[in-house]
Amino acid sequence: MINAESTRWVANVPVATVWTEPGKVRDIDAFGTGEKTDINKWIKAMSPEESMDLVSSNRVQTQLLYGEPVLIDEVVDGWAKICAVWQPSKKDERGYPGWVPLAQLKEVDALSEAGFARVIADKAQLWTEDFKPLGVAPFNAMLPVKEVGEFVRVQTPGGDAFIMGEQVELAPSVDRIAKGSGMDVAQLAAQFLELPYFWGGMSSYGFDCSGFSYNLLKANGVIIPRDATDQAEAGLEIDKDDESVWQIGDLLFFAYEEGKGRLHHVGIYFGNGLMIHSPTPGKAVEIIELAGTVHEKELCAVRRFTENGEADF
Repeated sequence: MINAESTRWVANVPVATVWTEPGKVRDIDAFGTGEKTDINKWIKAMSPEESMDLVSSNRVQTQLLYGEPVLIDEVVDGWAKICAVWQPSKKDERGYPGWVPLAQLKEVDALSEAGFARVIADKAQLWTEDFKPLGVAPFNAMLPVKEVGEFVRVQTPGGDAFIMGEQVELAPSVDRIAKGSGMDVAQLAAQFLELPYFWGGMSSYGFDCSGFSYNLLKANGVIIPRDATDQAEAGLEIDKDDESVWQIGDLLFFAYEEGKGRLHHVGIYFGNGLMIHSPTPGKAVEIIELAGTVHEKELCAVRRFTENGEADF
């Protein structure tokens, strides 16, 4: 267990995948489970069937971004049972639970006095003090700030590093990111068009549907639950049967059996009858018309987290 007063455990790779249990890992997943990861190679290595198997066999829970803190409950055979404290979930009131290779975590000093630098670029290069490449931080990664300038000095699991000031936004904490509007949410979402879907994905290497909505809201100052089923019970309820009251940036939820069965998908309303979403394995972030699609029949809820150009809380 960590000492919450002086140190914390954080992700030590650009993206650490959180598994339902260690036994769910397959040979093909080596690029995502080693001490060094390569998400791009992992995605390319998987066949469509192997990618879908991440979903159908309930292998992956979520992902952690570089520097994201976790609580460790226990360590078994090189695997850590963790809670992702920045990802709200009904599965555990402390944060999203699951298993991560211990080699992908590192204990660091618990710094927060100067706030955090949140990566706003798709991916940002980190540099050592003598200007050598240290690693890459993906979109929405948040690293403790040590010094602000043209290059921001941040704490990373690999030691102090510098990141270009224009590639980050400063925030006091994860729950005090600058607020954005529903239009901001939609415009930012469009920057990820054609990014491949990835089950459990929480990064600019690949999102799943609820990872996409979670990260777009987080980037605009609103922390929502990690999973779509929990997201559908949060925010402000909007009449799903009256499209005229929907606003750009609202979240649209979909369930089997024409909206009466199990909830299985979430997208972001793009205005004018359009939705932007990360659909399913084998596909990529896209904007679609709702009319005439299965989504039109399966719509089960609309929730609002931003309103009138500003977040509603």
